[in-house]
Amino acid sequence: MSQTTTTVDVRPIPPRQRHPLIFGTFERLGPSEAFELINDHDPKPLYYQFAAERAGEFTWDYLEQGPERWRVRIGKSGGNG
Repeated sequence: MSQTTTTVDVRPIPPRQRHPLIFGTFERLGPSEAFELINDHDPKPLYYQFAAERAGEFTWDYLEQGPERWRVRIGKSGGNG
């Protein structure tokens, strides 16, 4: 299980700034580290973007699934061997 190091609450952030913030946070993670994302809707489009751009490099675990707050632990997969 990835260690959660940071919480990113994007609810007060303008929508167009959310994905760059989230991907920037992901890029700063070390192997097997994770952050917790808090959002006001199911971040499924974000999951699909991760799957397209970072296939095999991330983990995605729902911690809370609405209806008003969604929490997801997004982690970086372990080292390269």
